[in-house]
Amino acid sequence: MITIEQLITRIEQRQPIINKAELSDTQLKLTLNSIGSLTTANDAQLSFLADPHYLSSLTNSQAAAVLVTAEYRDQVPATSIALVVASPYLAYASASQVFARQTLGSGIHPSAVIADSALLGEQINIGPFCVIGDNVSIGDRSCLDAHVVIEANTNIGRDCVIKSQVVIGHDCVIGNHVRLHAGVSVGAEGFGFAPTNNPSITGWERIAQLGRVIIGDHVRIGSQTCIDRGAIDDTVIGNNVIIDNLVQVAHNVHIGDGTAIAAQTAIAGSTSIGKRCIIGGAVGITGHINITDDVTLSGMTMVTKSIKIAGSYSSGTAAMPTAKWRRAAVRFRQLGND
Repeated sequence: MITIEQLITRIEQRQPIINKAELSDTQLKLTLNSIGSLTTANDAQLSFLADPHYLSSLTNSQAAAVLVTAEYRDQVPATSIALVVASPYLAYASASQVFARQTLGSGIHPSAVIADSALLGEQINIGPFCVIGDNVSIGDRSCLDAHVVIEANTNIGRDCVIKSQVVIGHDCVIGNHVRLHAGVSVGAEGFGFAPTNNPSITGWERIAQLGRVIIGDHVRIGSQTCIDRGAIDDTVIGNNVIIDNLVQVAHNVHIGDGTAIAAQTAIAGSTSIGKRCIIGGAVGITGHINITDDVTLSGMTMVTKSIKIAGSYSSGTAAMPTAKWRRAAVRFRQLGND
């Protein structure tokens, strides 16, 4: 159970509760057990209004407390406590972490295989069947779930959460407060090969990948995402980057601070992406190009050239009835003949 006072403390790490001084001691001590939508929340739950489209649900909500902007505070029911903030959605994000299930520390599982030369911080948890290589360093309060593999000479910062089946290659650097979800691969060999005279007979000559992966602080990487090590220089993920599931980041890619990447995006090698970019799902980005800061790429966009001006970019066609699409495709081909 979480009190309103505890909730406010967490939310105010990001933004103030504008009407905090108006709340009584009784209201501050009210306990909540979870978060619910405006339509389903009960008198022990928190809710929020992030979109005025749902305003009709606010007036009838049974929530114990509601996060709202000042514009809509008067429409909060008398039975609910209004918590007035500039951004209810951001406040909801902060509050959600208070109610999240916490993993109980269990120390180091006896089945874990840990090299004698590994340096382990204070209050860390290492789950069953983990393998920790030579000269690995793991910072204080980091938690590794079962079957994590960390190869030699890798450094992992403080307060990291590494879920089951994650593999981190040798010599990688992982910052503080990093979350790697199940099945993430960091530092695997990049896709580098040189053709022989006839690859169908003599094959391809493998290029050893000699770089590292460097990941900054407060980074979140989703399940089954692959971040390959650099061929010569490093693959670099900046601070505060969030990456969804099933994303491919090829060797020598650089991703700037605060960028967000949705699922099934593929970024080819040696491409540089700036700060605060928003990349939608299933975007394809070719190699050896530069994308400047503050670029938004809508879902399924194909980027084949550098983007030098901030803004929103899209490509492809939206779904339409097949007969109409065929006619449109014919006209599109005809345009190429003009």
